Amino acid sequence: MTRYFKKPNSASLAFMVAGAVWFVVGAVYGMFSAIHLVSPEFLPEVAWLVFGRERPVHVNTMLYGFVGTMLIGCGLYCVPMLLRTRLWSEPLAWGGFVLWNLVILSGPLGFAFGYTQGREYSEYTWSADMLLMVAVTLIIINLIMTIVHRTEQQLYVSIWYFVAAFLWTAGNYPIGNVMWHPATGAMPGLIDSIFLWFWGHNLPGLFITPLATGAAYFVIPRVARTPLNSHTLSLLGFWLLVALYTHIGGHHVLQSPIPNWLKAVSIVDSVAMVVPVTIVVLNLWLTARQRGAVVWGDPAARLVMAGIVWYLITCIQGPVQSLPYLQRVTHFNNWTVGHAHIAMLGFGGYIALGAMYHILPMVTGRSVYSARLINLQFGLITFGLTGFFLVLTAAGLVQGTSWNNGETVYRVLPQLRPFMVSRAALGIFILTASIIGLINLIMTITHGRKLAPEELDQAEEGL
Repeated sequence: MTRYFKKPNSASLAFMVAGAVWFVVGAVYGMFSAIHLVSPEFLPEVAWLVFGRERPVHVNTMLYGFVGTMLIGCGLYCVPMLLRTRLWSEPLAWGGFVLWNLVILSGPLGFAFGYTQGREYSEYTWSADMLLMVAVTLIIINLIMTIVHRTEQQLYVSIWYFVAAFLWTAGNYPIGNVMWHPATGAMPGLIDSIFLWFWGHNLPGLFITPLATGAAYFVIPRVARTPLNSHTLSLLGFWLLVALYTHIGGHHVLQSPIPNWLKAVSIVDSVAMVVPVTIVVLNLWLTARQRGAVVWGDPAARLVMAGIVWYLITCIQGPVQSLPYLQRVTHFNNWTVGHAHIAMLGFGGYIALGAMYHILPMVTGRSVYSARLINLQFGLITFGLTGFFLVLTAAGLVQGTSWNNGETVYRVLPQLRPFMVSRAALGIFILTASIIGLINLIMTITHGRKLAPEELDQAEEGL
């Protein structure tokens, strides 16, 4: 057993498997949440399955558990591979794995029974916050020491993104979660909304986004079998991301009396985010130019490229809805919920799955069990998520225009029922896709065809 914890890439595989498991758990809780939006009296005697408790379990499990965990696993393989060395300490990576997943587990075990700090995207209790920070610290040490012991001198852009994701999280998480107030994890009064949305937006922007972008920069050139279009352009996008994204959380509370200068900075930087996003999208698309049949024909790369498409849609919609005039219609309703789904499941989730399937043969030494199951999973998620996006956007516009014209909330609610029924039905496709993905992953590990040494070498070289 001790030998296994020292086996190369074992922690990377563990993170990816855990991510697939959390995808199923998060989708199950999401399904219950959707059912309760249609039928609030469903299972009324089961306290841990009321909407107010299952919704934070769903959100945090999908964010940290599925997307975050799976991308961490991808990064733990990509960084040493790009540096032509081994991960500095496999046992240290396992330590990070255990602590990280204990944090995720505290969601279903804690939130469902009322143990929460009650702040959106910051529900984990102080003890879980401490475990998360230790896990992040262990991963940072491991990645930095891997860089120190590298044999490849060039630091490819994916390494920048993977390492920065944890450095930024180590700096931002304690601030946004107000960890110096263990009892509440919050600041008093209105000021807490600023701290809350500092992390609430930096979670997707400076944790999930760099992990997903780094994975995309790893997968697409390898599948296209061509160098990255522009390494300089990729680093420009990297620095613009951290320069602009840190300040935009305030656009979630424009209607509150936060300082006007903070509102202005939040809006300007939100709109300016079009620039780094455009750089990433164009750089990857130009890398894949004239290789579209190869890239889109590869099941794993197709997921990654579709994630980039969702990234573009997300980051067109995001700056638009940050404008105060449009927020009168788009804010505090299902429009924002639809936007969150395409950001996390569309951008982060697609790339996490695509990178995982691309890396899996190198980590396990086995070919992926079924490309057809990958394609089926892709189709189910695409159908479900596209439906989510359209249904929730429409529901949000119904809510927003009604409220903006002075209509009372109770008169609007009956109009939302068809949308909520559609949302619950579409959730079945997402849940089914998560189960199919977990089955495919397990079958790959246990029954995938073993790769010959020369096949494994070709896979690692991207041939």
